[in-house]
Amino acid sequence: METLFSQGETERTLKNAPLAVRMRPTTLDEYVGQQKAVGPGSWLRSAIEHDVLSSMILYGPAGTGKTTLARIIAAHTRSEFVEVSAVTGTVKDLRREIDEAKRRLMAYDRRTILFIDEIHRFSRSQQDALLHAVENRTVVMIGATTENPYFEVNSALLSRSRVVELEHLSNDDVAVLVRRALKAPQGLNGKFTAEDEVVNAICMLAAGDARSALTTLELASEIALTRPASENTHAETEAVAGDGDDGPIVITLEDVKMANPRRGLSYDKSGDMHYDIISAFIKSMRGSDPDAAVYWLARMIDAGEDPKFIARRILIAASEDIGNADPQAILVAEAAFKAAEVIGYPECRINLAQAAIYNALAPKSNACEAAIDAALADVRTSGQREVPNHLRDRHRPGSDEYGPYRYPHDYPEGWVDQQYLPDGLERGAFWKPAGRGWEEWRVEQSVRDRSGRAPQTNDE
Repeated sequence: METLFSQGETERTLKNAPLAVRMRPTTLDEYVGQQKAVGPGSWLRSAIEHDVLSSMILYGPAGTGKTTLARIIAAHTRSEFVEVSAVTGTVKDLRREIDEAKRRLMAYDRRTILFIDEIHRFSRSQQDALLHAVENRTVVMIGATTENPYFEVNSALLSRSRVVELEHLSNDDVAVLVRRALKAPQGLNGKFTAEDEVVNAICMLAAGDARSALTTLELASEIALTRPASENTHAETEAVAGDGDDGPIVITLEDVKMANPRRGLSYDKSGDMHYDIISAFIKSMRGSDPDAAVYWLARMIDAGEDPKFIARRILIAASEDIGNADPQAILVAEAAFKAAEVIGYPECRINLAQAAIYNALAPKSNACEAAIDAALADVRTSGQREVPNHLRDRHRPGSDEYGPYRYPHDYPEGWVDQQYLPDGLERGAFWKPAGRGWEEWRVEQSVRDRSGRAPQTNDE
């Protein structure tokens, strides 16, 4: 129960807290975005409003409101809010909080919402320590994670929880929060103002991260405040009562740039964003879009991705998606891999870009991948097919009875019609050209070379 003393302490703490903390919404009506997760008609909103909440895992990128939503749920359901960090928390900490929750439930009939930030960082034993308390609802667990819970959270704990996915906020959502922070008493209290282009720049830099946007706004306001008085500009509005100045200080684009000289976009080498971006990179090369391929390449380079990892993906795509439609692609990709291995950053970024653009512009064929996969499927399902006698090794007794092998170089075109596949398979069973590039030209050339010739009889 909060006392006057604890309330005063909370107010002093909040006064000195970062802007992102001071502007944290306290009700669902103040909560911005996430209509799919908590909007009207959603499971979560209905559970909150009817107070039938069960344990859940909030899954989404940083700055999308996971902690805020957990606090709102606790306030709305009149539950005790207890936070444990998976980074520093131990099994002992969990058991202590669970015992306190049990005592609170028995003595005061007051439920406990146990919020676990970065729950994917909990070990298996830590997650197992929660099972009984979650199952009998000693606590309502709300876990927050930026990693896919279906991979990072124990299946037993997942089966007792509901996964709610949060998405990056839109620029419009972030703009609402920025403008609210400029005016709100607990925010900048009208002492600063920003034109629409400045607000839009903050939103673009934030890339859907509300915390990042409010941090940039706070830093930009501090920069604007420390400018020499002669350089400060004021909006043509009435001054805030009691300030005795000429009006709100204008936050400029230059202030925003100084506050955020280099934006670090989210990218975790072991997380979902890593796999999403490499997937987008591969699909952009496959889709013949050089601009998109270079953009996703830049995202990986900017995040410090291992250049050899990127080069390996380019090398794979050169065979998987291009193959013999352009046989040069694998050579360019192999050269880029060597450059990444020998040269490294920053120069190898150019080699990687050249290879990625080459792959994007090259004609596409997945005939090589399809052929080997079809052949493997036949090998694994059809049983052992025998080597035709005339193709068998001749260095053994009795090989004279195998029948004649026709040596292609003994023929004018370096080719002779004979069986190479085992019985039961015919030419075209596996390899089917895509009809593009060098591969198709070679097929047409081969057909022309073989057409109209007299039957060959030059047997071995």
